Amino acid sequence: MSTQPKIQSIYTDGACTGNPGPGGWGTVVYFSDGSIHEMGDAASHTTNNKMEMQAAIAALQYLQASGQTQPITLYTDSEYLINSITKWLKGWKKKGWKKADGNPVQNQDLLEILDDLNSQLSVNWQHVRGHSGNIGNERCDAIARAFASGNIPVLQQSYPTNSQRSSLLTNELNVAKVSDSHANSTIINNKEQKISTLASHITIMESHITPTAATIDEKPPELRVTQLRNLVETLRIADEIATKGYLITSSELADLMDVHASAVTSRGDQWRWRNWIVSRVRREGNQILWELERGDQVGGESE
Repeated sequence: MSTQPKIQSIYTDGACTGNPGPGGWGTVVYFSDGSIHEMGDAASHTTNNKMEMQAAIAALQYLQASGQTQPITLYTDSEYLINSITKWLKGWKKKGWKKADGNPVQNQDLLEILDDLNSQLSVNWQHVRGHSGNIGNERCDAIARAFASGNIPVLQQSYPTNSQRSSLLTNELNVAKVSDSHANSTIINNKEQKISTLASHITIMESHITPTAATIDEKPPELRVTQLRNLVETLRIADEIATKGYLITSSELADLMDVHASAVTSRGDQWRWRNWIVSRVRREGNQILWELERGDQVGGESE
């Protein structure tokens, strides 16, 4: 029997750059004893909806493997995911996976997996407003965005029992079989990749709040160099924007800073970011335009 504490709630989220484009998903499981289990992964070419569903699939697989029969609440900020599971799916199946307009339902393979898992478990699907300060939602979003941008976040993870390991591996193989026929499907249809990811889920246990210097040093040198190159490129872009006097929107500035758009608009009309003073210039339609100016007195190089 599992000695794992009861799962109280699960949060899920997905992210995609380009939509379609590189994507990632994140899942956070909260236990009754205060412990946390985080999961996530990346896909090289996917969509935001696919990543939202993959996060939910991982959540339900973990819940199923735990053997828990008590109901849990699954929180997501995806209205598409919530509506698909709680409103639309029954009608789609009756119509042979066709929508009201007669067109085929997108992401049928993932929806079938979700439907099968959901039918076996006691899950209360709950919509939560995204980027509103909810800790679980914000953490899932951070994990998903990190994977989507090519980074590997430090995940806090608990250890499954032997029976859970076996169940999780079986789930992964079943998902892979279902998805093998879809040439453009996400990371679900890659058996070796998913099993490798599962192994990392089982064996890694780190704090996601304050990673130690030792944890950072354990990253492969090539990964650290890549991250530094990405940082330098970001700073060069920011310097070019400032030098040429370009105005950028809140969402573009958030992408540059790798933060939520709400983190930009909530800072006020003028604030400092790294070497730049960021100033609100004006509003155009539903977008705020910002200006970057060098705020340091040291010349030119942004590295």
